[in-house]
Amino acid sequence: MEIEELPPLVRARLKAEELARRHSRRKIKFLYPEEGALRRDLYPRHMAFFGLGARYDTRAFIAANRVGKTLGCGGYELVLHLTGEYPTWWSGRRFNHPTDWWVAGESKETVRDIIQSKLMGTVGAFGTGLIPGDLIGRIRFRPNGNDAIDTVKVRHVPTGKWSMLAFKSYDQGQGSFQGTEKDGIWLDEEAPEAIRSECAIRLMTTKGLLIETFTPLKGLTPVVMKYMNEGQIGDAHEGVIENEERAVVMAGWDDVPHLGEDEKRRMLAESEPHLVKARSKGIPTLGAGAIWPVDESEFVIPDMQLPEFWPRVYALDVGWNKTAAVWAAVDRETDTAYLYAEHYKGAAEPVIHAAAIKAKGKLIPGVIDPAAASSSQKDGKKMIRLYRDEGLVLKPADNAVEAGLTDVWQRLTTGKLKVFKSLQNWLMEFRMYHRDENGVLVKKNDHLMDCTRYLVRSGLKIAQVSEPKSYKVEPYKPAVPGVM
Repeated sequence: MEIEELPPLVRARLKAEELARRHSRRKIKFLYPEEGALRRDLYPRHMAFFGLGARYDTRAFIAANRVGKTLGCGGYELVLHLTGEYPTWWSGRRFNHPTDWWVAGESKETVRDIIQSKLMGTVGAFGTGLIPGDLIGRIRFRPNGNDAIDTVKVRHVPTGKWSMLAFKSYDQGQGSFQGTEKDGIWLDEEAPEAIRSECAIRLMTTKGLLIETFTPLKGLTPVVMKYMNEGQIGDAHEGVIENEERAVVMAGWDDVPHLGEDEKRRMLAESEPHLVKARSKGIPTLGAGAIWPVDESEFVIPDMQLPEFWPRVYALDVGWNKTAAVWAAVDRETDTAYLYAEHYKGAAEPVIHAAAIKAKGKLIPGVIDPAAASSSQKDGKKMIRLYRDEGLVLKPADNAVEAGLTDVWQRLTTGKLKVFKSLQNWLMEFRMYHRDENGVLVKKNDHLMDCTRYLVRSGLKIAQVSEPKSYKVEPYKPAVPGVM
């Protein structure tokens, strides 16, 4: 029986089923449709990520859970490069030939259950994922992989030839990522440094694309730091941070329209307290290892004009690789210290640092790392003597580490330590300041954190008004008769 001979309701049902079948096998066409400009406008962070591909070979989409990292970001772009079917609105990188890609995730199981499922569809229904069903060629499965795909060919529409996609996992080890050059590699979830480096090597000859999509649950790792300009998350403009070699787009729950308020509340209630920012905003934190696990909103304030009569003091930490100083003004009435300025410079002689310090107030006293009272390895001179010879008023600080950490912690939690928003180096170090898995303080990128300990432990008590002459009382002069 021909379909036209069937009853109207049956014909309508069959046509609807066929339409649904075709829709399921061309899912990518409906994600950001050609005629759906409004839908694309609702996802500006995703569009920004795609566009950056025209200028950067290395990009990351570091985002909250459930904002579309895998399906709507990494997966979508990957399929465009495999098929060569770019939408007219596409502003990112374009390949004019079949491409060879790796996609990798944390384990064989997560790659199969998440990445493979989103790209290929579920087992038994391959072709219902992002890769159009009529463009899928030969599929090879992993031996004893429980339906895990090893490689798949994808038709490159403009040339009629085949692109190649291989599925890999981090638990295979670094060795499995060695081999031939690739046109692109997509790492879904943060990869170990060794594997990421191996992937970068595979792309050097081809100038291929490295795409990374993950929620920063591991905190400010070396991989994250590569994108964050050494932790200066505040540099993000409209969620984008760019440097010479790479770019990152950050996105949170509030940056996508498909998450309702009730869903956000439920997910927030299930989040571990120290991972709330990572899961909801895509902002990396150090989590349980942070020295001072206080939300920045509790103590970071906009820069403001400080009263001139508030006493000032600074703390100095010296070294050739980095010399740092931080200044505080003290409100004696409330016993609140305001960190309002910083100095952060490496590879310079003491005379250079001293000039920068004096420029912020010659009469401001300071405290210095007590190790500066020892002779330097370079010429046997005591660093504190060198700085004093440049006109700085300095006293050795109390370097009781744990006591100092406790003092700072108490001020942060009671609202008695405030930090100006402009102190980006201070904030960078604060975000990285942590203990390792054995509870040992990690002595790296901590110069301003040391200064803060010195300041709170020793400096606040010697703070003085920076320009006392401004507050001198003029001596009494009797009036001269006849002179007004």
